[in-house]
Amino acid sequence: MLKEKKNELERTYIKDAFSKNGKVFLKGWVYEVRDLSKIRFVILRDVSGQIQTIGLDSKTDKESFELMKSLNRESVISVIGDVKESKQAPGGKEVLVEKIEVIAKAENPLPIDVSDFSKTELPKRLDYRFLDLHRKETQAIFKIQSTIQQAYMEFMIKEGAVMAQFPSIIGSSSEGGTDLFNVQYFEKKACLSQSCQLYKQMLACSMEKVFAIFTVWRAEKHNTVRHLNESRQFDYEQAFADDKIVMEVLGRCVQYIVKRVMELNKEELEVLNVKLKVPGVNYLTFGEVSEMMKKYKIHVGKDDLSGDAEKKLGELYPDTVVFVHDWPLSGKPFYIMPKGKDLSYGFDAIYQGMEISSGGQRVHLPELLIERLKAKGLNPKDFKAYVDSFRFGAPPHAGWGVGLERITMLILGLPNIREAVLFPRDRDRLTP
Repeated sequence: MLKEKKNELERTYIKDAFSKNGKVFLKGWVYEVRDLSKIRFVILRDVSGQIQTIGLDSKTDKESFELMKSLNRESVISVIGDVKESKQAPGGKEVLVEKIEVIAKAENPLPIDVSDFSKTELPKRLDYRFLDLHRKETQAIFKIQSTIQQAYMEFMIKEGAVMAQFPSIIGSSSEGGTDLFNVQYFEKKACLSQSCQLYKQMLACSMEKVFAIFTVWRAEKHNTVRHLNESRQFDYEQAFADDKIVMEVLGRCVQYIVKRVMELNKEELEVLNVKLKVPGVNYLTFGEVSEMMKKYKIHVGKDDLSGDAEKKLGELYPDTVVFVHDWPLSGKPFYIMPKGKDLSYGFDAIYQGMEISSGGQRVHLPELLIERLKAKGLNPKDFKAYVDSFRFGAPPHAGWGVGLERITMLILGLPNIREAVLFPRDRDRLTP
């Protein structure tokens, strides 16, 4: 048995092996095996990279040399050997194998292709997501997504915002509508939250700047490449703010996130063949966009932008966060502040041809809030605790939400949002 003991060999990550000479102790997955009779090669991969290991009939432990020709791809092994210079080996170095041990054998054949040139279709890959995560491209996506989350938190902390956790089981709809996942909560009926909207507003009215990474559930029966039924959302809310203030914060936030990905994920971007630019920011009214789209004969709804309109904005303003503000009141939820009779202080943010955020200034006046609830066909009694929270010194406030999977998809140019979810939940998928 190969064991890590004190004062003996400690594990070396493959990336670090390239800067060493002498003996190393590697652990990882078998990526490829080649048998040339007297010489055998095993390409070993771990989370940091891959390296060629070579077994020689004359120098490698006999049992280990025999084992090298029968290893299944994706089996987990440990290798003790010496790092040597090699002009033929990828990266200029290889490991001359002294001893190999199988830690966990992978069954053969594999149910999906996990090579760099895999042609396995996405639905099958998702069926075996735990194995698909062995792929270099898949790992690159989620390493970048990890950076996106960390960058969001870094930015918010620098802004002086407080991170918060909000309940996912609630007594009534967060935003109106009937597309909810209902649950039995002891003797009461409850539902999974569509949004932490109402709670982050309550908190902002005391702590001024708040943010969260919140899981949301939406029961819409859609099957598109851009929607999920369970997703993660970046939420932000700020007191003493209007729509313009929080749009400016969101623009800087997206710029910071993209910049950090460019700084920290150079290797992963190269693996995915993605070239990024820090986006600019542009502001247009809903009316201006409507007129603009007429020139291109693209349909724009009375109170919403079509997918074609969003795509066109991405073409007209590449690498730009386009804020579409002065949104029609009828197209925004009850909690968005009216701006006259027909418009609102609501906005959407479009990036790379798709909506990444919806936000705006909120209604902080209880009587106006009741009026807006009724206008949307909702019962104010169902929102009593929320309405009452604004009766005791609630300042004007505004905020937004950004879908984590959506922004990951757009930053990386992925064709399907499910590529940006570890274990997607949609209308048809509940496992793994």
